Amino acid sequence: MPADWMVERVAGSVAELHGIEPSLFSRRVMIYDVCDVAVVVGSGQKKMPSTDGTRVVRRRSGGGAVLVGPGEVLWIDILLPRSDPLWNDDISVSVRWLGYAWCAALAEMEIGAIVHPGPMLTTKWSATVCFGGLGPGEVLLGGRKVVGISQRRNRNGVRFQCAALLRWRPREMVKLFDLTPPDAAVADLEKAAVSLDVNASDLSDALLNQLP
Repeated sequence: MPADWMVERVAGSVAELHGIEPSLFSRRVMIYDVCDVAVVVGSGQKKMPSTDGTRVVRRRSGGGAVLVGPGEVLWIDILLPRSDPLWNDDISVSVRWLGYAWCAALAEMEIGAIVHPGPMLTTKWSATVCFGGLGPGEVLLGGRKVVGISQRRNRNGVRFQCAALLRWRPREMVKLFDLTPPDAAVADLEKAAVSLDVNASDLSDALLNQLP
């Protein structure tokens, strides 16, 4: 990978890792190794899950909920300062380069994914479940979402929070959020996303190889 990216591998609970506030003054990749399971909801999300002991964590970036835990998603943050050549003021196009990097990484693993180049596509469930909708720059496999990307900006830069889906459990999400009618919600979510049959470590290495 290019030498100007700083790479950090961090382990901890989902709550601890979401509490990290890294500097946005340099290019940085943060690869997280979570030790527990939590439902991570978006910063502005109103509908909350009714969990049976599963922890709920609120992230500072937008979008719907993601089930985060070992074997659930590969969670990687990409940080850029505003001075970076990859920076774009237009949030609708600012993430595309990263979507293409994910696609190139998957291509290394002989998986033919594509970037969604269009605008935000919302569904009945997307305000609640991240993988129920589709945003600019996110990644699709066979028309179904496999990498979700949210972003948080401030005056110093941007933090892209990426979740590559390793295990897709639409029934669990429907149950957690009491989505109704449940059968229709499950059917829609099954069509919206699909899990990647990959090794998380191999995929993270492939992404590092593809960063510009």
